[in-house]
Amino acid sequence: MAAAKELSSTSDSAGGNGRRGHLGIPEAVFVEDVDAFMKQPGNESVDIVLKKLDEQYQKYKFMELNLAQKKRRLKSQIPEIRQTLHILKYMQKKKETTKPLETRFLLADNLYCKASVLPTDKVCLWLGANVMLEYDIDEARALLEKNHCTATSNLESLEEDLDFLRDQFTTTEVNMARVYNWDVKRRNRDEPTKAKV
Repeated sequence: MAAAKELSSTSDSAGGNGRRGHLGIPEAVFVEDVDAFMKQPGNESVDIVLKKLDEQYQKYKFMELNLAQKKRRLKSQIPEIRQTLHILKYMQKKKETTKPLETRFLLADNLYCKASVLPTDKVCLWLGANVMLEYDIDEARALLEKNHCTATSNLESLEEDLDFLRDQFTTTEVNMARVYNWDVKRRNRDEPTKAKV
């Protein structure tokens, strides 16, 4: 029908062959035989087909923008989680001593404040959305390690989805070029016959 399946679901692309779905990204179908493709219902004119392909291309661009934002967010989140884990490990070592921990903490952008922290077995983790919860150090460490694993696997998954999306860009661009070239050849073929008449 169209050069790209409009709404193939994630389960369709996973389809039992061991491949992972790509966040519901529709797979662009390469148009091998442009003549047969143009004879399909819904492909009455070159302009309609090129418009459909361009719409699909714009959808891919929008998806790429969203995935790139997610990737940036994850890339900034992972080092923060690592740093927090490092601090928790240090606090675990120091909780057995009676000597207070001298440290600096971020008060505002580029503004740090000196603090003395008494040994403790409790920490507060900022979860986002104006939510902070108190945890035992061991619980906090387990939670952060789980979050680090999840963020890392999500980043790898996003990389795969972006690669898949780039392939769809290329396929759609090639399809657009093939349809356009087919139309140019058709018009050049029709012009000499019109000139003879």
